[in-house]
Amino acid sequence: MKIVLTGEESLRIEPTSGMLTIEADSAERSYSPFHMLGSALGMCTFSVLQSWASNKNISADDLRIDISWQFPEGQHRVERMKVALEWPSLSAELWPRARRAASLCGVHQTLTKSVQIAVDTPTEQTPTIEPPPRYETRRAEARATAAVPQADGQPQPTNTP
Repeated sequence: MKIVLTGEESLRIEPTSGMLTIEADSAERSYSPFHMLGSALGMCTFSVLQSWASNKNISADDLRIDISWQFPEGQHRVERMKVALEWPSLSAELWPRARRAASLCGVHQTLTKSVQIAVDTPTEQTPTIEPPPRYETRRAEARATAAVPQADGQPQPTNTP
């Protein structure tokens, strides 16, 4: 599978062999959280259509999915998303069924409903975890009795009272 970033507010999902790759038309284009959201919708839609096609013995090798989104004026959130299917080998009579199958994608269904999101935080300050005293005592004793060589190779003098 390949995700191609086609713009700041768009991407394309294409089938490829091998591992998932993410490509862009320029090195300056970064994979933003909104691209991730679009990728989730596109990959889910592709998966559903590929499964549907497999059950119908139809090839999905030429299926391409373009996802685009729009922001409301002055806001940093997605207001509208568009899924455009390109499938040259799919016959005209199967398009209504393919469109219906695409709308059954779980991410599509999630995004079209109101989703409750909770942000949890600790109720109290997380305490600092310190090693047990016994361990610290052993380390301190080992440091005090060990002769650590200095840069010139001579043992470091110990501070004994």
